[in-house]
Amino acid sequence: MARRLRSPTLETRTARLRLKVRRKPYFVSVAPGISLGYRRNLGPGSWLVRCADGKGSAWTKGFAIADDFEDANGESVLDFWQAQIRARQLARGSVDTGKPISIDEALDAYAADLKARDGLAGNVSRVRHHLPPALAAKPVSLLTAQELRHWRDGLDMKPATVNRTTRQLKAALNLAQRLDPTRITNAHAWKVGLASLRDAHTARNAILSDEQVRALIAAAYAIDPAFGLYVETAATTGARPSQLVKLEVGDLQHNGDGPRLMMPSSRKGHAGKAIVRKPVPIPASLAVRLKKAGASTDPLLTKSDGRPWSATSADHRRPFEAVVARAGLKPSVTFYALRHSSIVRQILSNTPLRIIADAHDTSTRQIEITYSAFISHHADAVLRKGLLDTAQPAADNVVTLTRGR
Repeated sequence: MARRLRSPTLETRTARLRLKVRRKPYFVSVAPGISLGYRRNLGPGSWLVRCADGKGSAWTKGFAIADDFEDANGESVLDFWQAQIRARQLARGSVDTGKPISIDEALDAYAADLKARDGLAGNVSRVRHHLPPALAAKPVSLLTAQELRHWRDGLDMKPATVNRTTRQLKAALNLAQRLDPTRITNAHAWKVGLASLRDAHTARNAILSDEQVRALIAAAYAIDPAFGLYVETAATTGARPSQLVKLEVGDLQHNGDGPRLMMPSSRKGHAGKAIVRKPVPIPASLAVRLKKAGASTDPLLTKSDGRPWSATSADHRRPFEAVVARAGLKPSVTFYALRHSSIVRQILSNTPLRIIADAHDTSTRQIEITYSAFISHHADAVLRKGLLDTAQPAADNVVTLTRGR
């Protein structure tokens, strides 16, 4: 146990109340590089910790009320002895509690957690790249909303990219808080400081015509039959790569109405969510090719050498770039254009959004946000059929009757 340090001016409430009320705290060293601070207020004073960062500067954080007018409870109200122990724990931990996790360590833990749960690391590397070293080394328990907002607003990115980056950092910080709830009690700091920017979503998805999609599929088969089957399955179902790589031989089924794939859900949005399989219809021609190519063992889709595909973009990006070039399309067309085109094709075919969302493992809200222009275009055509055109004469409903004899 660390030695308890004495301070005649701070260790008793009587001595503290003799101090002058001022904004600048009174500090006493409690360990190398760590100081306990006391701010004398008109009311109860407050405890702070100041810790040197090893780079010539230091950070300061308030953490409890002093027992000037009420008894210490070991949590929100601390006496001098409890305060110096808490200050050490916040700065570097103790033998019992361990070192508080820093932002950089929180990102490492988050990436490892995603990997263990078969999730995708996403933009973790981007967060790490843009974090200043001093902020990356700071304990999560000492973060403030002001410094996180300052970092967010200083990112030289498009608003949508800022939101994607801050979401990854928030997820890492939330995981750190769940693993150490006793010391990390400042979740409001990243809830406020890393709040998403509004009106940041601007869809720039490449939507391809059916002729262009067929050209891509043909080009893929010409370059590599195994990749051609991979591309055709993606174009037909609109599935993400992370779903395609999880397809098993048993997922190719025929239920009487026609062939289908029991498409596994992705980890998109939450690495801990359960994987469920939902039926997605496919043409008979694709089913024949899948059955012919499928081995007796999983997975359903494999490379030409028999190895499984990976969900990472590095596995399909370069082959698809060659396919795009061979098909004569713009280099900006990415693999996800197949998914976007599949969703838009269903929208323009008057398929209900709920069914489209279910088949593509997304939500109706996300479809409405991302593909609003196509929904509006389709709605325009539907509404136009029911327009009242006052320039057209009304149908004559007067029937001439003949006089009976």
